[in-house]
Amino acid sequence: MRISELKQKEVINVEDCKRLGFVGDVDFDICDGRMTAIIVPGPGSFCGFLGRDKEYVIPFCDICQVGDDIILVRVCRKEVEEPLKC
Repeated sequence: MRISELKQKEVINVEDCKRLGFVGDVDFDICDGRMTAIIVPGPGSFCGFLGRDKEYVIPFCDICQVGDDIILVRVCRKEVEEPLKC
């Protein structure tokens, strides 16, 4: 699977069935040549005008399943904050 294919997949948390967004980047360990985490841009801050507030770095061990269209992850609720409501 290519990184460009991962970026087209939506990430969903199986803990609360919430959408986290789409894969924005991938973190690799260059010594081992392994993927260590996926990075999902967080919700926009101030109604999306001032960029992104934070990003979710989801370790590879927290990825439950990679499907054709989505990636299922298990992320603790404390790590995922609610987006700012406009």
